[in-house]
Amino acid sequence: MSWEMAVALYATVLAACLVFGVAIGSAMGLVGIMGVTLLSGTRLWPTIGDIVWNTANSFTLVAVPLFVLMGEIILRSGVSKRFYGGLSRLLYGVRGGLAQSNIVGCAVFAAISGSSTATALTIGTVAVPEMRKRGYSDDLTLGTLAGGGCLGILIPPSIPMVIYASVVQESVIDLFMAGVLPGIVLTIMFMLYVRVRVAVSPQLIPAREPRPSRAEIIVGLRDCIPITILMLSILGGMYFGVVTPTEAAAFGCLIALIIALMYRELGMTGIKEALRNAIVTNSVVMFIIINAQILTYALTTSGVGRGVSQALVALGLSPFAFYACLFVIYLVLGMFIDGISMMLLTVPLLYPTLRQMGFDGVWFGVVLVVMIELGQLTPPMGLNLFAIQSISGGTTLARIARSSAPYALLIVALCFLLYAVPGLALWLPAHMKG
Repeated sequence: MSWEMAVALYATVLAACLVFGVAIGSAMGLVGIMGVTLLSGTRLWPTIGDIVWNTANSFTLVAVPLFVLMGEIILRSGVSKRFYGGLSRLLYGVRGGLAQSNIVGCAVFAAISGSSTATALTIGTVAVPEMRKRGYSDDLTLGTLAGGGCLGILIPPSIPMVIYASVVQESVIDLFMAGVLPGIVLTIMFMLYVRVRVAVSPQLIPAREPRPSRAEIIVGLRDCIPITILMLSILGGMYFGVVTPTEAAAFGCLIALIIALMYRELGMTGIKEALRNAIVTNSVVMFIIINAQILTYALTTSGVGRGVSQALVALGLSPFAFYACLFVIYLVLGMFIDGISMMLLTVPLLYPTLRQMGFDGVWFGVVLVVMIELGQLTPPMGLNLFAIQSISGGTTLARIARSSAPYALLIVALCFLLYAVPGLALWLPAHMKG
């Protein structure tokens, strides 16, 4: 069977599975087993067991449940609520202070959760009632939360970056460091947009906000310190080579637990819920990864990966035209498939071509995460939109989508800025290596 026929068959079966409601992980595994069987009967079935074992035994992927657990501990200990309250006092002098607090809060919490949806929900749970009480418009509030939540997978640590590094054998530390500057740039772009928006439409924010006292500002500063220490401990430990990313995740869990115990708000019930959610999340992620690896094996053994790579190169597209095509592909896929599944489905096919055309693997990892961010805001999938709707008290999904559309456009702008200035992602990893 030629690779062209294999692509058509695999795509048809995969699409049929998704149309009839089969979960994406199960669909990828089914297509992978079918491909292996068509190629060599049952002779290669034992290899599938090796794939499952090698994937589940990956030291790099151990960081995923640990980063999830760290975020769960912070969420359930009340630390995130204190952090947001302190941040809102420190940003009092900035016009649209609470809206800006949403962006900055999401950016900082992103550095300890690694999850876009978790970031949006964590900050949103505290921010929505507070901003409504003070007279902020929902159009501004919900947009900043949905958009700001996207920073959760760009600013390290990032779960998609860990998975991407495991799939393509790139350095996790390089990917984490590569996400720092783009994450800061996107945060600044969001904040500038909010500043312009409230200047053009002052009715979106209250005319006056209560001025915090000096004592309240000091308390706010104190409430921001634990999260800052946690973030610097994780990134600093990796940057200076003290710990590996997996060790940093474990170290972060320990520091998060110490901080939680200091506030005395995390009981045994909260610890059990944090552990349960970390296990459930990791089980879902690992199930998708294992099945994606089975599909990748089928694609490799049938020559699909090599054939697609050669066909794309033969088209003679310029690097920018190829990049623009990739952007359109990921834009469409992001509307229907979650980010991790989208990455695992496409990277094995496209990565060889990207490298052959001269694109850097670490740089593309950052670009891919930015494109996944875009998928968090594009209906009908748009996980951040549904997350914010779940805490909005009945606001329609259409209104949330409209309020977050400007942030989606800013993410698109960052995608093409990264193409024009690849050093935005590559400078820090190169500088780190000296």
